[in-house]
Amino acid sequence: MSIIELGEIRDEPQSLPPARPPRAAGRPLRSVAVLLLALVTLAGATPVVRRAVTSVPTAPGASAYLTEDGIVVVDASTPTGDRYLSVYDQPGPTGGDVVRRRWRAPLDRSGDFVTVWFQRGMVLAVGVNVASGVLETTAFDAEMGQRRWRHPGIAQRATDGGMLLANDTEDGLGTVSRVEPDTGRLLWSVPVPFGGTGFHRQDGQVDQVVFVQPTGEVQVYDADTGDLLHSVDTLPGDRSAFQRVQVVDDLVLLVPPGSTELVAFRLPAMQRAWTSPASLVAWAVPCADLLCTVQQTGGIQTIDPATGAVRWSDPGPDTLVDVRRDRLLVAASEQRYAVRDARTGRGRAELGRWQLVDQVRREDELLGVRPTPDGRLVVAELDLTAGRTRILDVLPGVVGGCQAASPVLLCRRLDGSTALWRLPR
Repeated sequence: MSIIELGEIRDEPQSLPPARPPRAAGRPLRSVAVLLLALVTLAGATPVVRRAVTSVPTAPGASAYLTEDGIVVVDASTPTGDRYLSVYDQPGPTGGDVVRRRWRAPLDRSGDFVTVWFQRGMVLAVGVNVASGVLETTAFDAEMGQRRWRHPGIAQRATDGGMLLANDTEDGLGTVSRVEPDTGRLLWSVPVPFGGTGFHRQDGQVDQVVFVQPTGEVQVYDADTGDLLHSVDTLPGDRSAFQRVQVVDDLVLLVPPGSTELVAFRLPAMQRAWTSPASLVAWAVPCADLLCTVQQTGGIQTIDPATGAVRWSDPGPDTLVDVRRDRLLVAASEQRYAVRDARTGRGRAELGRWQLVDQVRREDELLGVRPTPDGRLVVAELDLTAGRTRILDVLPGVVGGCQAASPVLLCRRLDGSTALWRLPR
């Protein structure tokens, strides 16, 4: 920038014009040079924002699972050759080129695994037994990798640090069992009907197990001792029929056969609480201070959990996807999401088209991803309270299959490899 020198202002005779100062030869060029030098200096002083990304070793066909305590990789099923389950430490805040492997343990060559997580100093892996087709839980020591035990069923965390295994089979020979977590020793077992089991949780741990028998008898068992606590007959006369059961907070919900009503009993004494008009109920979940029921056809209906009175109802086609405090995330066709008020059902915001990311922790904010035509993946936070989305990053060369444990995101790349990204918050 050129500097124009005005000189000193004086009172001069009108007949004599003020003397014009001489032009500063070369000053504009020197000023531009100084400006360019300043810009270059500032650019060099400004740190370059580098995405913290870490590769996770995954062979073709392998499955990676993000947990709070590490990353677990399960090799693909193969008729020949070795197969392993490997555990890797999560990288630090600055990332790194490759994660450090903690240990790996041999697996059966065949069989699909559906989920893996850490619990009570163990890695619990749920997979399909190839011979029987039954889901099994295998426990490994979280520090050293030795296999501790394997039992039919899916592990459920019980009170007092115990563990339940729910083995729900279509042939009607299922069981719910309690095992000693460290050794897998069987403590007790109860036969259960297919599709007729519910769990009451206290602080996220199962303390009561509810069964509905084909005869209509609803039984409540203590999850610690296996003792029968209460029993109620819900079908009059000598009848036998399939009934679905679900436990939501202290309510046991039943849909009687051929009925358009939802019947609620209240734990622990199984006292009949109310009957509410509700047809084709698929499942129910607490929403704000109400009970949201979702129909098999996708509609939503909210009920007062104290009285069974219907607060509002929408026959669809939107279906409930998630609940955060007093906001509902609903999905329409083509993966388009919207936000509704839980107490009134009124629409609050349109969030657009996204694919939801699997969350390791329930309390983390919802994330959505969306591919771009040039092979990148847009990652956004879906804020239901504010009713808006916030773009966190646009990742190159990522195909999807993402899992999140804030602020870490695990995704599959276009070349088949897997990597971790640390998202800005």
